[in-house]
Amino acid sequence: MSFHPNILLIPIAYLIGSISFAVVVSKCMRLPDPHTYGSGNPGATNVLRTGNKLAAALTLIGDALKGYFAVMLARIILGDQSLTSTLSSWVLCGVVLAVFLGHLFPIFHGFKGGKGVATACGILFGVNVILGIATLSTWIIVAVFLRYSSLAALAAAIFGPIYFVFLFGFQPMGISLLVICLLLIWRHRSNIRNLMNGTESRLGSKKTPKESL
Repeated sequence: MSFHPNILLIPIAYLIGSISFAVVVSKCMRLPDPHTYGSGNPGATNVLRTGNKLAAALTLIGDALKGYFAVMLARIILGDQSLTSTLSSWVLCGVVLAVFLGHLFPIFHGFKGGKGVATACGILFGVNVILGIATLSTWIIVAVFLRYSSLAALAAAIFGPIYFVFLFGFQPMGISLLVICLLLIWRHRSNIRNLMNGTESRLGSKKTPKESL
């Protein structure tokens, strides 16, 4: 079987995902390393605990855009004649998983990545705008009314693949999104324990550096 150059999109997507904007933004704005305070998670919610809303916003936007960019780049190179055709492409499925795994286990930052909520959101928008809006709306509704970022992320993670099946039926891409859903749940396992124990922090609260993931 001959080598197909499009397969290079998968490692490229992983490298794109490996750019941790929480670390990059914190360094540029002379803030503490996000691994050293709060939950220790290099993500927008933890960066917000510094009180710097701009840094948190830039982290959120950067992490989301890298997921969106990786997917859209692949769709363009693969020759996206129709959405349904690329949804069946194993290369695009690989790109989706690679950029997400890059965020979770970034090669540029000692494989210590974030939980992937913003990046997953960017990926969904790259796959389909309606899919992205539906999933993001789920996150916003839960976050606004219950003020638990982790619970909102879990709800969005679960409903994302469901929305996909509702919109496009059973496609190979649905399997990739299901894997992302399971990884998001796994990355939030400590938050699930905290939610069950009633010790999970709400949006806007601050944690001390001694608090664990």
